Amino acid sequence: MSSILILTCVAAYSILLFGVTWYTSRGASNESFYVGNRSSKWYLVAYGMIGASLSGVTFISVPGSVGTAQFGYLQVILGYLLGYMVIAYVLLPLYYRLNLTSIYSYLQQRFGNYSYKTGAFFFILSRVIGAAFRLYIVVNVLQEFVFNDMHVPFFVTVSVFIALILLYTYQGGVKTIVYTDTLQTTFMLLSVILSIIFIASQLDFSVGDMYDRVAHSDYSKVFFGDWQAKSFFPKQFFGGMFIAIAMTGLDQEMMQKNISCKTLGDAQKNVVTFTVVLLIVNILFLVLGALLYIYAGEMNIVLPMKDGKVISDNVFPTIALHSLGILSAIFFIIGLISAAYPSADGALTALTSVFCLDFLGLKENDQKTEKEKTRIRHIVHVSFAVLLLLVIVIFKLINNDAVINNLFTVAGYTYGPLLGLYAFGLFTKKPVKDRFVPLICVLSPALCYVLNEYSQKWFGGYKFGFELLIVNALITFIGLWCLSVGAHQKENRS
Repeated sequence: MSSILILTCVAAYSILLFGVTWYTSRGASNESFYVGNRSSKWYLVAYGMIGASLSGVTFISVPGSVGTAQFGYLQVILGYLLGYMVIAYVLLPLYYRLNLTSIYSYLQQRFGNYSYKTGAFFFILSRVIGAAFRLYIVVNVLQEFVFNDMHVPFFVTVSVFIALILLYTYQGGVKTIVYTDTLQTTFMLLSVILSIIFIASQLDFSVGDMYDRVAHSDYSKVFFGDWQAKSFFPKQFFGGMFIAIAMTGLDQEMMQKNISCKTLGDAQKNVVTFTVVLLIVNILFLVLGALLYIYAGEMNIVLPMKDGKVISDNVFPTIALHSLGILSAIFFIIGLISAAYPSADGALTALTSVFCLDFLGLKENDQKTEKEKTRIRHIVHVSFAVLLLLVIVIFKLINNDAVINNLFTVAGYTYGPLLGLYAFGLFTKKPVKDRFVPLICVLSPALCYVLNEYSQKWFGGYKFGFELLIVNALITFIGLWCLSVGAHQKENRS
């Protein structure tokens, strides 16, 4: 695929994206930026959230992971279904009843200011590392397969992507993202569906043939019974359930789109619809993964290797760009770009919202004019864009996949305290010693990290999987319970 054609694809997609941005950001205010004036169409939010939830990690990594993990990821997706129902019928009613703009302001009402700032801080930490990681994966693939041949430095590539994301979220915020995510989801799904069609065409497979080959291959195994392994079904299922609750229901980036709907009923319809579509889409990604490996075997394609193992993240781009023809390559590039944008646009808007609302208190500050609030919001928005750029460049300088994956895992740990805080707030009525909450929330993920590192040695070969998030939340919950006992005793003495 020629450099000119690649740049044409990027330019054409960007022009389309900015056309949508111009249309949706006209007359946008601070309220538009934070919650889309609470007028978003629920079906657009539901559809657009598919792209935001999948991101570049799913687009690249899930098909590639089929080679070693088979369809085991489906266990996690099944857990998601239950988790999203909790979001729809427990968390969303809370957010709408309290009329929240930042979901972390609930913690202030329930526990106090220290808890409130702690929740907001953990979101910022998690989202900066997480968004940078997701964008890094996509941009790195583009760099390796496209821009290195054009002698474009990595710093320039990532700077252009960050600049584009900054520009189209700068004014409209959530109001714009609801529409641009819809566009990005469409092109991402088109890329996957067309890749499946191209593979089937070259292998002369009918729909029935595809089903038979995938279903009877070694790649289609879903459930795993070794209780010590990370892939054990209960670990994956319940881990997936609580991942959905924590990383969607307690995440400002994801929930600011939901609370931008007109009514609670619309927001709930959005989540239920999104859940069904997400299941179907993830099955498509897994089927694509199986077909990629079957195709490579049938066509004797040598997949990229490192240390004697297939580089799973390079399987899809290798075949799409070099083996399936020019149309496949074009749609892969557009799909990859579409995956890159949702990795950071919602994060950038949410980070700006949380910092402005939860740390600077702009919404409640009546001493500043709307113009002054907008100027401050713009400064914060640009600052977070620069921060994301720096973190991505640091990932590139580290140039060690194991270290970068560990950083992403650590970022995931920080959702455990959020899950514990909200669970304690919702299911108990006890007060806590608010000023000690930050300490509990720092100790909990630290203890979980130690447990994960030494679990095989301490627990007879047991490996933690996604259930570590549940353990993290439980430690936080127990810590808050201890603080609440102390607070209760103090009240009795007084």
